[in-house]
Amino acid sequence: MLVIGLGRFGSAIAATLERLGQDVLAVERDPQLVAQWAGRVPLVEADCTNPEALEQLGARDFPVAVVGVGSYLEASVLITGNLVDLGTPQIWAKAISAEHARILQRIGAHHVVLPEADAGSRVAHLVSGKLLDYIEVEDGFTVVKMRPPRETQGFTIAQSKIRERYGVTVIGVKSPGIEFVYAEPETRISANDLIIVSGHAELLERFASRP
Repeated sequence: MLVIGLGRFGSAIAATLERLGQDVLAVERDPQLVAQWAGRVPLVEADCTNPEALEQLGARDFPVAVVGVGSYLEASVLITGNLVDLGTPQIWAKAISAEHARILQRIGAHHVVLPEADAGSRVAHLVSGKLLDYIEVEDGFTVVKMRPPRETQGFTIAQSKIRERYGVTVIGVKSPGIEFVYAEPETRISANDLIIVSGHAELLERFASRP
């Protein structure tokens, strides 16, 4: 996997991939960042706004490339465009605004990430209620970790009729000291449990707002 740009976003991806045992090559043009990360991840110093630099790196051989250069719009667009021209099968690109994201999508990025906006939205959901974790998958479909509302405590999922009443689905239950279990109709929910629930974000918020 090719990771271009070793700012906070790109370096976190490169370091995590390296820790997971993935084949990764990081590319950075700032000598200070190159010196900082030398020896920690496989790394070369190059300017990927130059298509010839990408060719010399063997970028054509990488099935996935991550463009972590977000703060410099021109560089981000040029690098993404160069990867598109090379026919990179999967291009992930960081954007810093909705407008930036639209440009990257139009020139051919397969996946565009807005880390700050995504993190801000996630934290807003977490601080606003009982949610302990929040992952929006796509088109409003969301998975959350939360404490169970009082009305579900002491009852099985079937007895609580959570899906019928609230339109959300309990997919798992984690009780203290017990391994996670996938939810069944007869699974009983206790006050100290954590539950994993999926559904549309608005319905989940309504369910989580129950006392």
